[in-house]
Amino acid sequence: MTNKLLYLSQADVKSVGLTMAEIIEATEKGFMEMGNNRVEMPPKPGIHPGEGGDNFIHAMPAFIPAMDAAGVKWVSGYPGNQQKGLPYINGLLILNDPETGLPLSVMDCSWITAMRTAAASAVSAKYLARPESSTIGILACGVQGHTNLEAMNVLFPLKKVMAYDPSPENAEKLARFGKETLGLEVTIVSDPKDAVTGCDIVVTSGPILKVPHATIQAGWLNEGTFVSCVDFDSFFSREALKEAAKWTTDNLDQYNHYKDKVGFFVDCPGVYAELGELVTGKKKGRENATEKNFAANLGLAMEDMAVAPLIYKKAAEKNIGTWLTL
Repeated sequence: MTNKLLYLSQADVKSVGLTMAEIIEATEKGFMEMGNNRVEMPPKPGIHPGEGGDNFIHAMPAFIPAMDAAGVKWVSGYPGNQQKGLPYINGLLILNDPETGLPLSVMDCSWITAMRTAAASAVSAKYLARPESSTIGILACGVQGHTNLEAMNVLFPLKKVMAYDPSPENAEKLARFGKETLGLEVTIVSDPKDAVTGCDIVVTSGPILKVPHATIQAGWLNEGTFVSCVDFDSFFSREALKEAAKWTTDNLDQYNHYKDKVGFFVDCPGVYAELGELVTGKKKGRENATEKNFAANLGLAMEDMAVAPLIYKKAAEKNIGTWLTL
């Protein structure tokens, strides 16, 4: 018997045709399993090559028995890559057979990371945002700006987008995506305050920085706003964070590691709930129309492993990718 694995390039992964709605559904199911303590996911170890401490390469293993998913992602994030014309996020994912341990597939993880991160934002918003939310502010209009807008548009009746990015080119790309692909009204703003004030949902999706640039100030957020801090706490002043009614994350152990050992989340509010607790109903989500609720999700291996089997199965069915002999 010849053992084989399926190699999927980034183009292969994209061409499988998995929709954002399917990814959100799989991600929420994963958080349901996690909230019921049915996921094995050790804290992700990482290395930080280069100076400044903002570069990272992480190993992210997880096992979800109910989803027949086991594997590991080896992913890097280098903020300086953008100046070199390279993607901020790069890496590979290995999907294993839970019964034999044999590798089933090696696939590019950039697309998966972009989509599942946005899906987690949307799942948080499902429980923490107002269901009638129609105006969204996107601060930093790169990959995560695009995917978070797409994910929020799946769950909410979005109509208007306020787009802010120091790069006019990035803002224009998001505007075209919002208008042409999603059919939304998009306004590019030059003042970040205009991408925050008046919005029902706010997404900050810049690089993750140890020292926050703290652009968003107290008083900018309207009552009832939901914020997804994709870039941890990088965009917010401490005074603005004090306005949070509920400050949540996807995994408390990982959050505390980043806070206590790595130096992120200095003077942030206390964590109200993990996302799995919200999904399972162990903790209440939004309780009134005026709460300013936040999700500071860190990105979990569970999310990758919830999505990877779907990609593998569809790729095998559609004869996408390259089979390699072990």
